[in-house]
Amino acid sequence: MKFKILKFKRLRSTNDTALRIIRNSNLKYGMIIADNQSHGRGQYGRKWVCFKGNLFVTFFYNLENLNLTLPQITKLNCLLVKKMISKYYKKKIIHKKPNDLLIEGKKIGGILQETINKINEKFLIVGIGLNLVKNPIISNYPTINLNDLIHKKVSKKKIEIELKNIFEKNLKKFLK
Repeated sequence: MKFKILKFKRLRSTNDTALRIIRNSNLKYGMIIADNQSHGRGQYGRKWVCFKGNLFVTFFYNLENLNLTLPQITKLNCLLVKKMISKYYKKKIIHKKPNDLLIEGKKIGGILQETINKINEKFLIVGIGLNLVKNPIISNYPTINLNDLIHKKVSKKKIEIELKNIFEKNLKKFLK
């Protein structure tokens, strides 16, 4: 399984773009990357606060040949993002259900999953937002960014490639 990279300077939402691409193409596996997005979405219809330099990525893939249930895939996707972050931060990273990733009790990122049916095929859309360079100030919900946490600048491009490799390698294990 290889994800085709689709890179954009600015989008409304990487997940919305994935929905459009699935509906209007024959692409089965894709990775949408945006430098910025104006209407990022979070869980329960909440807005995802977007700052330039942070990570906005959406993977989409056909579920037909995966030998996992949707709850298993959800857990796996969270573990894969944690695995990528752990290359930079060696201490505990917590997955707070349904979709938040926390370090030291502060939100560093989130995952928004959606499914879509196209004719007789089912696709999963996995939106990932990570605070790399700047974190939003949210009342009653502490946040953090990776640069401040590890006291050095990380390469967004390198993280995108690492995330793609981790998803390809690990999802391939579950193909029928």
